[in-house]
Amino acid sequence: MEVGNNKVVTVTYQLHSNLPTTEKAHVETADASNPLRFLYGAGMMIPGFEKGLAGKSTGDSFGFTINPEDGYGDNDASAIIDLPIDIFKVDNVIDMNLLKIGNVLPMSDNSGNVLNGKVISYDDKAVKMDFNHPLAGHELHFTGEIIEVREASPEEVSHGHVHSGDGHHGH
Repeated sequence: MEVGNNKVVTVTYQLHSNLPTTEKAHVETADASNPLRFLYGAGMMIPGFEKGLAGKSTGDSFGFTINPEDGYGDNDASAIIDLPIDIFKVDNVIDMNLLKIGNVLPMSDNSGNVLNGKVISYDDKAVKMDFNHPLAGHELHFTGEIIEVREASPEEVSHGHVHSGDGHHGH
């Protein structure tokens, strides 16, 4: 069966990434013991990943590169912001363990949406945080294999995600 809309696709892959000026670095692996299973066309995967798998069938190998615009986008300077250091107080004391450079912290915006931000610097007044996706600006290099392609159930299509075979629906 061929990969296409409303199909459940199971793949193994290795992902490497790089900035235009750096060498490839390993990011993650989905192997046979823990493959990626997703509903093709449901909008849950980055666009370039689905494009790279289009038309492939069970047993096919794949290898493709995704540019930032079809992945996680370019780095957005407006997603790097200074926050008042006072918001990092716990029991009225600034928690310095939170402010380690490189720490990724879940933060909430004014609407209650959770956004992960990386601490990039701080001083006595503000903490500079980067809310770009960690792979923004990176080329993504995928290699892998299509393990299975099957028709999605009507319930999976209406819910927009894959249901596991044990009846668990992940809601």
